[in-house]
Amino acid sequence: MITITGGVYRERCIEPHWDDIFGSGGRAATALADYGVDIALHTYRAKMHFDGLENLKAAFGIAIHGPEVQDGVEFEYIHSLGTPRITPRPDAIPDHPRIDLEGDVVLRFGMLEGTAKVAGRRVVYDPQSAFDPRPYRENGSTAEKLAVILNRLEGRRLSGLSEPQEIAESILASWDVDVVVLKMGGHGALVLVKDEAPVALPSYRSENVWKIGSGDVFSAAFTYFWGEKELPAAEAADLASRATAYYCGTRALPLPDAETLRKEVTSAVAPRGGKVYLAAPFFNLGERWIVEEVRDQLLHMEVEVFSPLHDVGIGPGDVVAKADLAGLDECSVVLAILNGGDAGTIFEIGYAIAKGIPVIALAQNTRPEDLKMPIGSGCRVYEDLVTAIYQTVWAEP
Repeated sequence: MITITGGVYRERCIEPHWDDIFGSGGRAATALADYGVDIALHTYRAKMHFDGLENLKAAFGIAIHGPEVQDGVEFEYIHSLGTPRITPRPDAIPDHPRIDLEGDVVLRFGMLEGTAKVAGRRVVYDPQSAFDPRPYRENGSTAEKLAVILNRLEGRRLSGLSEPQEIAESILASWDVDVVVLKMGGHGALVLVKDEAPVALPSYRSENVWKIGSGDVFSAAFTYFWGEKELPAAEAADLASRATAYYCGTRALPLPDAETLRKEVTSAVAPRGGKVYLAAPFFNLGERWIVEEVRDQLLHMEVEVFSPLHDVGIGPGDVVAKADLAGLDECSVVLAILNGGDAGTIFEIGYAIAKGIPVIALAQNTRPEDLKMPIGSGCRVYEDLVTAIYQTVWAEP
């Protein structure tokens, strides 16, 4: 049996549309539902989410345990890579009594409403907090074998360090754990096992990219392959990365088996070098918002960006055009926002194509006739913002 403890929350996303009850605990349990092992989910069972909990139980055969609480937590996203609005505010969420549990193989997520004290033979811990990740043993939890899964921001906050290997080494030593898996988004993952050399793993490409819950799926798959099947940590993390790509590309759960993942998810990618040119209009509030958002997301992924708005600014054409094109000459890929059919953006695309620079484009509510030239000249055009961002990061230089 695999025991999972984590939150079950309502999630809403504007684009693409999403409205369902999952959360880390619910999603992880669903991800493993076809793997032929009993799943027990321990969570705070909010009365307002009872229907969703019953759906998980009925559809996937998940045994759900935990105290009943009055109010649930909701996450609202503008897009699947964005920072959610959490209701109630995290500082206003009641702190409920601790959940205590024991299990053979356990996946423990951090939760907003409380904490779970865990005792297990093989335990995977994912703190699930960008702002206040808590050490595993702080609440008295124990494990015979412990693997910790962190994203890079969590690792920085917990260790005070910035380099991936330094972060992993610090957590491995200071937390007295057996395995650290440091996830780095489009840059893959770093796996560090006690007394072994670190292993760098790639991320895997999917044609579409849906990010809500991708970390939950990674942790669930790693728990199954490392905890239940007892595969080496690097092999388990590689399968978890493939499982994440499968989920990001399809939004489909439960996960397929290891053989299918190895067969169907094969396009390993490394982040491209060089700089991204962000071609986009910025003449009204909506246009300005999307430029700021895309630039922030790329910088968060540690991608260098040339943005005409930020690096040149507004000015006369004979000054701005030369500076913009000089910046474009220094870039190895263009991310173009085609919404609105801005003449300057179209010109920049044409210039990039003539120079042999690949172009990834976002086009929403755009007439097919307006996309004939971009598509016909080799631009890769997407309707989803997050997919366009990731395809830019993955583009060949």
